[in-house]
Parts: sequence; C-alpha cells; structure tokens
Amino acid sequence: MGNLITLAEYARQRGIPHSTAQQRARRGCYVTAVRLGRDWLIEDDDEPIDHRIKSGAYKDWRAKYGKEGEHDG
Repeated sequence: MGNLITLAEYARQRGIPHSTAQQRARRGCYVTAVRLGRDWLIEDDDEPIDHRIKSGAYKDWRAKYGKEGEHDG
C-alpha cells in the first residue's frame, strides 16, 4: 500500500501529461484515485487499468459486417 500523493505529482513521476492522468482518473482507470474538492489524490504505486479489448474479438470486423473498399462520400 503506497502513500497518497496528488495526481499532478503522480503524473510527473510517471512522465505522463497531467491532463492524461486526470482523464484516466475520471474514467475510473485508477483503483485508488479519490477526488477531494477539486483535487485528486492517488497512491504512488497505483497502475492504470487498461479497458481496451485485446482478445481479437473485433479482428477483421470490416470484412464481417461491412463492404470492404467502399467509402461514403
């Protein structure tokens, strides 16, 4: 269990923009992020949760559901 630090300090430590850390906190990508007033606090050892689908479920979706090679416009 890590120490609570501000989201700005967390972003500096990780080398990411502060706005990116804020967006991730709003979306729920950090388990320990807590908002107090207008400031965010987070544990210094928290890692973001990746919500992207990596299973390949959408592989070749254009060929399955759309006409390949045709564009509107």
